[in-house]
Amino acid sequence: MKDRFWIAFLVCIDLLTASSSWGLFFYVRQVQIEGKAFHADENFWLGILFLPFFWLLFYMLQGTYHEIRRLFRLKVLNLSLAASFFGTIVLFFTLLLDDQVRSYQNYYQLTIWLFIIHFTLSSFGRIIFTTVLIKYIKAAGHGFKTLIIGGNERAIEIYQELLSAPNMINDFVGFIQVNGRDNLLSSHLNHLGKLADLEATLADHQVEEVIIAIESSDHDRLQSIMARIDNGNIRIRVLPDMYSILAGSVDMTNIYGALLIEINPDVMPYWQRAVKRGMDIVFSFIALLLLIPFFIFSSFAVKFSSPGPIFFLQDRVGRGGKRFKIIKFRTMYIDAEKAGPQLSTEGDPRITPIGRFMRKTRLDEFPQFFNVLLGQMSLVGPRPERQYYIDQIVALEPQYMQLTRVRPGITSWGQVKYGYAENVDQMLQRMKFDLIYMKNRSIALDIKIMFYTVIIVFKAQGK
Repeated sequence: MKDRFWIAFLVCIDLLTASSSWGLFFYVRQVQIEGKAFHADENFWLGILFLPFFWLLFYMLQGTYHEIRRLFRLKVLNLSLAASFFGTIVLFFTLLLDDQVRSYQNYYQLTIWLFIIHFTLSSFGRIIFTTVLIKYIKAAGHGFKTLIIGGNERAIEIYQELLSAPNMINDFVGFIQVNGRDNLLSSHLNHLGKLADLEATLADHQVEEVIIAIESSDHDRLQSIMARIDNGNIRIRVLPDMYSILAGSVDMTNIYGALLIEINPDVMPYWQRAVKRGMDIVFSFIALLLLIPFFIFSSFAVKFSSPGPIFFLQDRVGRGGKRFKIIKFRTMYIDAEKAGPQLSTEGDPRITPIGRFMRKTRLDEFPQFFNVLLGQMSLVGPRPERQYYIDQIVALEPQYMQLTRVRPGITSWGQVKYGYAENVDQMLQRMKFDLIYMKNRSIALDIKIMFYTVIIVFKAQGK
């Protein structure tokens, strides 16, 4: 609720400054550049009413309103500079290039004036907004709810460093004990339990940041703890070792803060995530229209190949651990899992003849375009699994839960490499490719994976 208020506040400021910048630009254009008396014609009012929404779209693609309480002044200036530059170029080619001018030099003047006016007004409004926001966050009880894991001497040092920083924005809820001796921080913060209580503590206190105050050389324990926390919504910071410092991994957005590494929750820039979601919607809608003949043919083929429904619905775990019904063409005989959950294998007698062909070509996955339109899935992302198998995988490799930070996909790098996993070991092998995908997500990589998926469909190389 707090974020929605601040987002609405900033949106109002951005709309107002964008409208004002166009009005001021229009005045400068007529009076200073064209040497005319100011006249508010139709173009003036159209720009006042509609151009602010053009700028708003730019800001949304930048991710300006994403995690709005984490804005700071330098970031606001960078965002405003980039938006003003590229937005001015777009407006020049779409609105200003057709204008009648006395000299081509007037085009340069118009472009420069539009950039200067818009950048100045938008930055001024945003700096005021950010200053008010930071003062609000620094007030008692409004900071980011922060949990410290560990209670040794190093944890006390970090706590005191952050507490004494002039721009401290953390609201410490307490600490979690790592081992029996790790209890020195109890004289400063509430002791909220042990590592076994971690998930419950995160939920009960609505934790937004976690500081893991154990040495990063303790890789196994550190990896296990991070896997339990890393859901894409909580910021994680850890102690750096000398290698991390030399590699440049230490977060330096804060001059006075403690020396910590902030774990990047998502390597894909926000604008790419917005474009990715747009591609999901557009491509899925087009695909469903073009595939209508295929859906009709496949429906008859599945129906007459064996008794049972045409579509197969199954619970899968999606983004944030939320369950949804995945939609597929039925490829097995009914009651195929009457003995409990089972993975398909090569030559599986439960698979129908038409189902075998559909699995080879991945055609059984096509109805999942509906899942994409519903926001439950993406075109490219880690394949969703059932909770029954997730429990088995997590017991062996807790890092699997990182895959639930994003929407699952119709296809993935692991799916291209392995196809349908026949056992938990193959699931673990496929998971490695999906984890690498998570660390390298980009629009270009998604397009490459979709390209190889199309090849598999046409060559019927799936398994």
